[in-house]
Amino acid sequence: MSDFRGPTRFNHVAMSMAPDTLDEQNRCDITAFYTEVFGWEEYPTMTEDRKRLVMGVHSYDQFVFLIADDEPMKAPRLDHFGLAVDTIDQLHEVLAKAKAYAEKDDRVDIIDYDVEDHGVLKLHNFYVGYLLPMMVEVQCFEFEKG
Repeated sequence: MSDFRGPTRFNHVAMSMAPDTLDEQNRCDITAFYTEVFGWEEYPTMTEDRKRLVMGVHSYDQFVFLIADDEPMKAPRLDHFGLAVDTIDQLHEVLAKAKAYAEKDDRVDIIDYDVEDHGVLKLHNFYVGYLLPMMVEVQCFEFEKG
């Protein structure tokens, strides 16, 4: 692996979707879920009916970009992008919000909480999907104290 540690960082995820999945009702559904569960916000000035939906992820330069395409992205269930939280309590809080949303909308797809033990690191995680081509994995890194 290169020792390049440049100034780059992730700033967005872009996914194509069928134009009808970005109509007014679906945009409202998508925005409601991701706002309630993750705290994302729609950038309404970027929204175009059946063309585009952009949601900010807690910072102007972090966002999810959904773009209409006649040949939209198709992804297997476990294709995902990851979000990190600082504490295990925060991870459980987000999971609880996703499960509460699933109680009122059966389109929510959750792969429940798990811990992968790698010795010096425990990776706490769960996955959730809702109307987008890719799921979101929420992770918390717990490092061994020593």
